[in-house]
Formats: sequence, structure tokens, C-alpha cells
Amino acid sequence: MSEEANTSCKTITIALTGASGMPYGIRLLEILLRQRYRVYLLYSQAAQIVAQQEMGLILSSRPKETEASLSEYFKAAPGLLSVFGREEWFAPVASGSNPADAMVICPCTMGTLSAVAVGMSQRLIERAADVMLKEKRPLIVVPREMPFSIIHLENMLKLAHAGATILPANPGFYHQPETIQDIVDFVVARILDHLGVAHELMPRWGE
Repeated sequence: MSEEANTSCKTITIALTGASGMPYGIRLLEILLRQRYRVYLLYSQAAQIVAQQEMGLILSSRPKETEASLSEYFKAAPGLLSVFGREEWFAPVASGSNPADAMVICPCTMGTLSAVAVGMSQRLIERAADVMLKEKRPLIVVPREMPFSIIHLENMLKLAHAGATILPANPGFYHQPETIQDIVDFVVARILDHLGVAHELMPRWGE
């Protein structure tokens, strides 16, 4: 297989925000790069703090540094991973003329969820999500919060009506997880299912 990105494959945007649950988003990134999907990565300032706290992972304020370090860490082929700054308005994801095929906000804060629900695109993450909705392309939101307030639930309902998939980070236990990675993989597997990405992260029900 060529070392260059497969331009016929899906392009998927991953947005990391400041909710707890960073291992979900990073594991999703790992699987997509491993399967040679092109990934556009966005992250908030709060996500940088959470990534370091939960995983000891440094997400640089310089997008190209993060792009190089993550590409090296995951041994991604050249051109597969592109990282964009929070106000990089010339990024492909900022326009409906060049959107990704799908987008996942994982983990998603209630602040980001609220901004997307009301169309307040002050940062690239919210604008990219707005583009997904207006272009009627898959947007998967993975909220990580408990309990949910009425405001949170109303915003989720608003996004669901707009076409987004609300996929909370609520792992099941029928697969009898033995490690934290097993629990993380349960949620990531469900995200991949909704993206139409084949995987073998866990046995399916009835197998």
C-alpha cells in the first residue's frame, strides 16, 4: 500500500474538548489512523489541560507540533493527520464547500454542546459542527457529564432534531471488561459503528 494517504477513504474530523474522557477521543484517533482514514483534529484550550491531567499527553498550542508528534507516536502515514488551530478559519472544516465526511466531538463539554445547539460558532470546533449539520453530514456528539440538567437535555434534544447523533460515554459491562482499556474500547466501538468503520475492539452481542 502506498505511504501516502488514501484519498478515496473517508475524512473524519475529531474534536477534543475539555470534558473528562480524553482516552475515548485519543483511542478513536488511534484506530482511525491505524485504518488509514484521513483525520482532521481540533482541540480546545481546556482539552489541552484535560489531556495532560488524564493521560500525561501534551497537546501543543502550536498545531503543527501536535500533528508531528501524534503522527510519529501512532506511526501514521504522511498526510493522514492534519491538526488545526482554534481560529484557523481557512481550515477545510470551516466551509461547507470542503467538509469532512463525518465529525465526532469526543469528549464533548456541555459548553460546546450548547454552542453547537444554538449555532454560536465562535471557535473552529463549533463552526465545523455547524457545517456538518447544515450540509446534512454525520455529526456524533459524545457528552461526558453527570447528572444532566434540563438545559443539557434540551440542548441534546435540539441537536438530535437537527440531525446529530447523541452518543454518551456510557460503557456497558456485558462483555465483562477486565481493564480500563476494555471500558474505553466499548464506547469507541459504538462510535466506530456509527461512522461505518470496521473494527474488532470487542465481541458483538450474541457472538
